[in-house]
Amino acid sequence: MPDQKTVQALKDVANKLRIHSIKATCASNSGHPTSCCSAAEIMSVLFFHAMRYKADDPGHRANDRFVLSKGHAAPILYAAWAEAGFVEDAELLKLRKIDSDLEGHPTPKLPFVDVATGSLGQGLSAACGMAYTAQYFDKASYRVYCLMGDGECSEGSVWEAMAFAAHYKLAHLVAIMDVNRLGQSDPAPLQHQMDVYKKRCEAFGWHAIVVDGHDVEALCQAFSKAQQTRDRPTCIVAQTYKGKGLKGIEDELNWHGKPIPKDLVGGLLNTLQGEIQNPNKTLSPELPSDDVAPADKSVISLSELPTYKKGDKVATRRAYGSALAKLGRSSNRVVALDGDTKNSTFSITFQKVFPDRFIECFIAEQNMVGVAIGCAARDRNVAFVSTFAAFFSRAYDQIRMAAISQSNINLVGSHCGVSIGEDGPSQMALEDLAMFRAIPTCTVFYPSDAVATERAVELAANTEGMCFIRTSRPDTAVLYSAEEVFEIGVAKVVRKSDSDVATVIGAGVTLHEALIAADMLQSEGKNIRVIDPFTIKPLDGETILASAQATGGRIITVEDHYKEGGLGEAVLSAVAHKPGIVVTQLAVTSVPRSGKPQELLDHHGISAKHIASAVRHELAN
Repeated sequence: MPDQKTVQALKDVANKLRIHSIKATCASNSGHPTSCCSAAEIMSVLFFHAMRYKADDPGHRANDRFVLSKGHAAPILYAAWAEAGFVEDAELLKLRKIDSDLEGHPTPKLPFVDVATGSLGQGLSAACGMAYTAQYFDKASYRVYCLMGDGECSEGSVWEAMAFAAHYKLAHLVAIMDVNRLGQSDPAPLQHQMDVYKKRCEAFGWHAIVVDGHDVEALCQAFSKAQQTRDRPTCIVAQTYKGKGLKGIEDELNWHGKPIPKDLVGGLLNTLQGEIQNPNKTLSPELPSDDVAPADKSVISLSELPTYKKGDKVATRRAYGSALAKLGRSSNRVVALDGDTKNSTFSITFQKVFPDRFIECFIAEQNMVGVAIGCAARDRNVAFVSTFAAFFSRAYDQIRMAAISQSNINLVGSHCGVSIGEDGPSQMALEDLAMFRAIPTCTVFYPSDAVATERAVELAANTEGMCFIRTSRPDTAVLYSAEEVFEIGVAKVVRKSDSDVATVIGAGVTLHEALIAADMLQSEGKNIRVIDPFTIKPLDGETILASAQATGGRIITVEDHYKEGGLGEAVLSAVAHKPGIVVTQLAVTSVPRSGKPQELLDHHGISAKHIASAVRHELAN
C-alpha cells in the first residue's frame, strides 16, 4: 500500500484530471466531462500506482496495456497522459478540433491508444486479445487494464468477452467497471446494485472486488489483489457518481455529453483546485519488465508452393486451411481464431499443426473479431479469423471499429452464396462482399481456385489494413499452376481470343460456370472473354475496361451474391466514366431456399446456361 503522502498525491492527481477534462470540454464546447469525473480516482490510481509503463514511450512492447472501453471519457485519458508528461497541457485545449489527434473518442492516431473505442461494449474483447497474447503467446509479464462503463454492460458482447476471459483464465486481465449509475438518457438498469454486478461477474468465473470508486486507498488495495490473482481475470466493480465533485451536477440526470455551462465553470474549477493540497508534487509510473521480444515485421511466405495439379477438384475453403498451416510454418507470429466452425472453414488444418497458436472463440463472433483486434495490436501477431461468411454480419460493428483502429486483422468467410446448397439461406453469405467493400481499409479477395486461395492468404498476411477472403464450399477445378503469380488489384484473363464478342466476369463458383458457358458458346461459333478478378477491392478496372472495349462494349457479371454491393456494382463503378459500355448483372435477386447447389445456381439465374443465354441476348440486341 502507498504511504499517506502518495495517497494524497493520487487524490490530487484525480482532481487535476477533473480540471483538465472540464477545461478541455469547455474549450471544444462538447464532450463528456461528467463521465470523466466519475472515473478520476480510478484513472489516477491506474496510471500512477498500478500500471507499469514508459511514460515517454507509450507504445513500448513491454508496457502494461490500457483500453478505455467507455471511449466517450477520452478527455480523462488525454489528461492522464498530460499528467504523465507525454501530452502538453495546451494540447488538451485542442480537444475535438480538426487539426488535433485528440478526437472525441480515442483512436490509434495517438501512440498511447492501441484500439479505437466509442462504440460501446467492445473494449473488453480487445483487452481479452491483448491479455491472451501476453499470457499464451508472448509469455510476458505485462498486464491489460480495461475501463468500462456500467451502461455498456447491457451489450451482449461484454458478456461474450467475460465468458472468454474466464474460460482461458486470463489472469493478466483486469476490468474496471465504472458504475456511476447514470446512462445517457436514463439510469443504467442496475443503478447501484453492486451485489448484482459482483454476482454476475463471479457467475462468469471472474474474481470480483466491489470498491468505493472514489476511495484511493481502496482502489490501491483492489489493484494489488488483482495483481496477486493468478488463476482467473479480475473485475473491480467501482461504485462512483457521475459528475463527482461538481456541486449541483453530481449524480444528476441530463448532464451526459454536455460541457459545463460558462456561468458555473469558474466556481466548480475553484472548488476542485481547492481540494489539491500539493499541486507541484509529481508521480511517476513504475517501469515495466522488459521481457517481450520486439515485433517481427518481416515478410511471411508460404513454406512451400501449392501442390495441386490443374484439373484437381479442391474447395477453396480447404485450400485456406492448407495455406494457413504453411504460413504458420514460416512464422510463429501467425495465429488463427475460429468460432466453432473450424472443421468447416478448415482452420482445423492449422490447429492440428499449431494448437498453441489456435484460439477457439466458440459461437461468439462479436467477441471473436474483438479478440483478434487485440491480438494484432502493436504488431504482436498476424491474426486470421474464420467462420461462415454470413456470421461476420453479426460482428459488423466490430469490423467497422477495426478499420478505425487501423487493425491488420484478416477475416476469412466460408460458405458463401447459394452454392452451399441444402443448408439453406440462414447459412448463405449473400451480403458479405457489400459489407466488406464498404470498409475503407479493407482489401477484398475472392479466389476462384485452390492456388489463388493459397496466394490470397499469403498476400493478406503481408497487407496493411484489414483483409477479407471469401471462400466457397463446393469442390472446384484447379485453374492455375503452382508458379502462377498473383497480385492485389490485378485480374486474370482466363479465356481469350481475337474474336471475343463479350466479356464475362465471374468469381469463385461463377467463374467456373462462366468457363462452362464459354465452351457452350464456342460450340455455337461464339467466343467470349472470361475474367477472374481475384480481388473485388481493389478491382482491376484497367483490365476490365480493355477487355470490354475489345469485345464490343459488352460486359456480363455473374456472382453468387445479392445484386446490391457485390461484384457487378464494383464493375459498374469501374466503367461508369466510359461511354459505350453496357453491363448486364447476373446475381441472386431473392431470398433463396434449400436445394442442391446446381439447382440453386440454375434457379437464381447464375449458372452456365443463364450466362450463355445472357450473351446471346446481348448479341441479339
